[in-house]
Amino acid sequence: MNTTTAPGLSDNFKRIFYRPPWIGMLAFFVVFIMQGLGHTQMVLMEAIFGEAYVYQSAAVTGLIGAVCLFIGMRREGEVAATWLGFFAGTFLWTGWVEFTYVWSANVLGVPDLMDQYAAGEIATKAEYLVMMSSAGVLLATLVPLLMNRETKCNMFVWFQRHLKLRTGKPSRGYERNFAYITCLETIYVIWFCYLALLFIYDESILGDRHPVTYGIFFVTTAWSLYLIRRLVQMWKVTTAVRYAIPTAIIAYSAYEIAGRWNLFTDIWVHPGQYWLELTLFLAAVILAGAVAVMTPQHQKARLEKEGRLQH
Repeated sequence: MNTTTAPGLSDNFKRIFYRPPWIGMLAFFVVFIMQGLGHTQMVLMEAIFGEAYVYQSAAVTGLIGAVCLFIGMRREGEVAATWLGFFAGTFLWTGWVEFTYVWSANVLGVPDLMDQYAAGEIATKAEYLVMMSSAGVLLATLVPLLMNRETKCNMFVWFQRHLKLRTGKPSRGYERNFAYITCLETIYVIWFCYLALLFIYDESILGDRHPVTYGIFFVTTAWSLYLIRRLVQMWKVTTAVRYAIPTAIIAYSAYEIAGRWNLFTDIWVHPGQYWLELTLFLAAVILAGAVAVMTPQHQKARLEKEGRLQH
């Protein structure tokens, strides 16, 4: 004889947030908002520490990312390792990558590119103009990653299959390190999308008001919606997080293009003016991140089992 008890608050919480669409939505929200807060962080670091200490603060930021990666790579739990890998990639990119280009632009005396449609406004900062020179490094390092027989990346596997790029069968018993994978994915997706936008904005190639750029915006928006539709159907939190990284960054790229057209104020780079909104976003990210981290790796089977026992 089976006895049933009324579901408590914890059970109701699990049934709401531990299943689709919330798993994917939480992951998307955290990754998307972190892109904007990354810009806010750079602005605040430059304003608080000034030219004298901003590079030291950037070095510490990257070091925090390295520590997150070290801890994540030692963790056996896939959920914690995946989230630590994401934050590691985010801090490594902001601290060691972006500020390296800031330093290079200052040393080389590269001027900001001014917006021809808004007097006195910067269209592209100098560090991003310098970043365009890294396109060759990106493409060269993507080649071995693309041909890696151990890859589980859907995009890489698709290219391997259709372009006959397979270099052998995956090794039996090969154990993936999820912190390492997620960290590398975060860095490369951010890097690739940055460069794609910078080359699109280049007037000698297209320009931000070119008809093709408008088409790219609509394609990117439609692609983001398609990816979001798939993301919100996922049950496994770690898969959702790794899928949310390219999904949210592609969506943020569409947001960036719209901002380039001056359709709205980019609040992320004006923390003094929009401190309340940004504080609320940060608090929401912390709360969503906490819920996401507490979400078990794969709750579908457990919830189905509990449902059968209650009946």
